[in-house]
Amino acid sequence: MNLNLQHWRVELDAEGVATAIFDKAGESANSLSVAVMGELAQILDAFERTPPKGLIFRSGKAAGFIAGADIQEFTQLDTPEKGRALVERGWHLFNRLAAVPYPTLAVVRGHCLGGGLELALACRYILAVDESGTKLGLPEVMLGIFPGWGGMLRLPQRVGPALALDMMLTGKTLDAKRAKKLGLADECVPPRVMGPAARQLLLSGQARRPLPFMQRLLNGPLKAVVANGARKQVARKARPAHYPAPYAIIDLWAKHNGNALAAPEVVDRIISSPTARNLVRVFYMQERLKGFGKDVDFKARHVHVIGAGVMGGDIAAWCALRGMTVTLQDQSVERIAPAMQRAHKLYTRKLRDPLKARAAFDRLIPDVKGDGVAHADVIIEAIFENVEAKHALFKSLEPRMKPGAILATNTSSLKIEDLRTVLQRPERLVGIHFFNPVAMMPLVEVVEAEGCDPQAVQAACAFVRQIDKLPLPVKSAPGFLVNAVLAPYMLAAMRAVDEGISPETVDEAMLAFGMPMGPIELIDTVGLDIAMAAGKQLAGGADAPKCLLSRVEKNLLGKKSGQGFYDWSSGKAKKGAAGGVPAGLAERLAKPLVDRVEQLVADGIVSDAELADAGVIFGTGFAPFTGGPLHYRRHTR
Repeated sequence: MNLNLQHWRVELDAEGVATAIFDKAGESANSLSVAVMGELAQILDAFERTPPKGLIFRSGKAAGFIAGADIQEFTQLDTPEKGRALVERGWHLFNRLAAVPYPTLAVVRGHCLGGGLELALACRYILAVDESGTKLGLPEVMLGIFPGWGGMLRLPQRVGPALALDMMLTGKTLDAKRAKKLGLADECVPPRVMGPAARQLLLSGQARRPLPFMQRLLNGPLKAVVANGARKQVARKARPAHYPAPYAIIDLWAKHNGNALAAPEVVDRIISSPTARNLVRVFYMQERLKGFGKDVDFKARHVHVIGAGVMGGDIAAWCALRGMTVTLQDQSVERIAPAMQRAHKLYTRKLRDPLKARAAFDRLIPDVKGDGVAHADVIIEAIFENVEAKHALFKSLEPRMKPGAILATNTSSLKIEDLRTVLQRPERLVGIHFFNPVAMMPLVEVVEAEGCDPQAVQAACAFVRQIDKLPLPVKSAPGFLVNAVLAPYMLAAMRAVDEGISPETVDEAMLAFGMPMGPIELIDTVGLDIAMAAGKQLAGGADAPKCLLSRVEKNLLGKKSGQGFYDWSSGKAKKGAAGGVPAGLAERLAKPLVDRVEQLVADGIVSDAELADAGVIFGTGFAPFTGGPLHYRRHTR
């Protein structure tokens, strides 16, 4: 074939089977730009004239099939016409691919997301390659938009509407085995046989596994039933004013069979919405966090954690889940046992495969004597918050450590400068501060004290990325970033309760603002004693709120004691009806948080406003649709 292509290579074998290899020029990952789509149209033009026996799509990159549409191009959609043209281009091209007379197949190895999955869905067959990086999904909703290139039409046809909507409304992905089991992929094979297996499936002539009769009804005459159920589910988690995209996905599927072009006003509204702009901003901020530690040649194989309490135990469990050998030290096996039990539950839930769960559990090793110290690449101290105890520990650790190992503390309230005074090489101590629950919270603060070795900080960031968390470099200061901004926010919420506003009303005000959890419920979850201690340190000498003092005196400490501001005896907060929310309450409660973020940027605790916004979103759940606290303030003044 004599085509002048920059991003694709087309090979034709002796039997007439064509392979289109996608290798986007100048990029490490494949994404579907205007130029890439134009070249794909040229390939289909050429095969219209001389059809091949079959066409296989695969990636020419070392990692990943297709990451999705080119997000950079999405940021340039400044008119409704440009937005519609973007949707039109992909919708028509993939419809054309779906209609070709010869068999087509996508070899999915690595990530296959958004527009990448929509291309694969337009092929007759999908072959998923069984390795850990293979993930199939339509996560457009995470960017405040919808899968407009055929995903809303074809995913429900393949897997049924309930699963398809669940994937599209949450951004969930499937691994290769689950994709095969649930009917998204036609085959799931190991990498070593993917070439012959792809060719065999392509030429097999086998029919697609039909959707069960009930699923066909739900994707046809009974669509309204599914749509109503989905709307109720979404409404429990997201308000239409904050997140319009999930509601648009349900409507476009139910009323227009997934064809967004049939509802141009929806396309215009969603693509030009502040939510979409802000969530794309959040995506780029997340990419920036992922870049920390990227250029460092540090790879941890063995992690040693000291302190098997909730934080230490869960950090150890997470590191083992991510493939590392982990030794977990505490004073006795009995103290380590609860952490091992929690780890077992985590692996069972996350891995869904008894063999993989067993392997992860085998990597987590109780280590009362601390023998793992000498072999560890990363040592994390997570014992109770006491300077003398930490001093004694660091003194005993340092002589046994490997020269290039990271020495880290998970302290949330003590100064690194005070902890490192007993070390021969004080500059090697860094903070690696996780948030609770470890398995859920994506952010980890990497704390640098003055005079800290920059290489140790970079290596700590690289380690955080290795365990699939987002590193945020911060300077050493009370509360760092996240706890420092939560303290005045929680204080303002409790002051409102002291004024006679019910906890339910305070929480409702902030849920309506877009927070994932109300501040009073957050205090109950953290523990009223912890909130009290943090308040003393971070509230700048202000008196503790009466509503907090009275409960702590009665030992009503929140969720862990069964009662705090709310009754937790059922395991969930039992809330009464929220009263009418006073005008301006949410803004009043958010103000101290935003003020503190501004102050921390001014003081250089975090290096710029964008990173501060990222840290507060990923560390506290601050309403992502606002683009972050400082972005919110700039656009509401």
